[in-house]
Amino acid sequence: MPSTDDTRRSPDPANRPALRPAVRKGRGAVTNRAGRFEPYATEAFDDGWTPDEVTPIATTLTVDATRTIIARNQSPDVPFDRSINPYRGCEHGCMYCFARPTHAFLGLSPGLDFESRLHYKPDAARLLEAELRQPRYRPALIALGTNTDPYQPIERRLAITRSILEVLAAFRHPVGIVTKSALVQRDIDILATMAADGLAQVFVSVTTLDRDLARRMEPRAATPGRRLETVRALAAAGIPTGVLVAPVIPALNDPEIEAILEAAATAGARSASYVLLRLPLEIKALFEEWLDAHAPLRARRVLALMRLMRGGKLYEAAFGARMRGEGPYADLIADRFARASMRHGFDRERFRLDTTRFKPPKRAGDQLDLF
Repeated sequence: MPSTDDTRRSPDPANRPALRPAVRKGRGAVTNRAGRFEPYATEAFDDGWTPDEVTPIATTLTVDATRTIIARNQSPDVPFDRSINPYRGCEHGCMYCFARPTHAFLGLSPGLDFESRLHYKPDAARLLEAELRQPRYRPALIALGTNTDPYQPIERRLAITRSILEVLAAFRHPVGIVTKSALVQRDIDILATMAADGLAQVFVSVTTLDRDLARRMEPRAATPGRRLETVRALAAAGIPTGVLVAPVIPALNDPEIEAILEAAATAGARSASYVLLRLPLEIKALFEEWLDAHAPLRARRVLALMRLMRGGKLYEAAFGARMRGEGPYADLIADRFARASMRHGFDRERFRLDTTRFKPPKRAGDQLDLF
């Protein structure tokens, strides 16, 4: 009978056990499984030469040569019809990010590729100005940060988001931002001026107050303390600021709903919202791998409660239900959130952005107005 070691080194693939997903420091996903459009998938196996340490994955940047910058949507459960994403992929590495499957359109993995092989749009500001100058353009809220975070780490160097804000400010165009980065404080000079005219608001995503859980779920995002500090700084500058508790993950962070809202209210947030965990397409398997690696004792309960709120499935794509879920546990989360929001005075005064101030700035050579 062969020894265990002989079996491990056997050339027969059937005798080679699959490798357990490896946790990489600073990365959220634990595998790089193929996207849904790829003709084949691969599976790592233990050949007996597996290194003791996992090799770090470097971040690479590629120019995204897009020809338009404003993305449109007609989703009835989304409160805006247009958005801008300066980047594809996000180095924050949030394991639950519903944008991960978009990397499959690039022939890349929604796993580790999504957070390490990034595409950026250097012509974003120029393209935006051209679109805003179209005679048929009509202003409405432009959302920044709908797929990937506009203030992810590479923004510090590339400053594409800031260039977009400069164009929106010049055109007096309303903007709403969602971020989990403290870097948004860099642009308070622009945002405060816009907010004074009813043209800007910011939502800071606070998923947990547990620093260790945040590090595992969102490895390169700002710590919970820094996010609350960001809420405080934005509010102090007169910028309408809200908190987004997203995603709410049952049996993982949903016990913190009330504590997060209390902390956000203390920091100066004026409004609050939440979104239930969404697991479309490849994210289901990626999230299950993450649970197995980071929260194995809670995995079965988390997935059972997700199915309870998704009609027996891990995901329901129907409008409305995809954001909130259905069933008793989903109703309980909604009720808890509503009661805590009321207790802290969220949304007593709805802040509405002003679209009437929109005016393209004059360029050299433009014809003067008759009146």
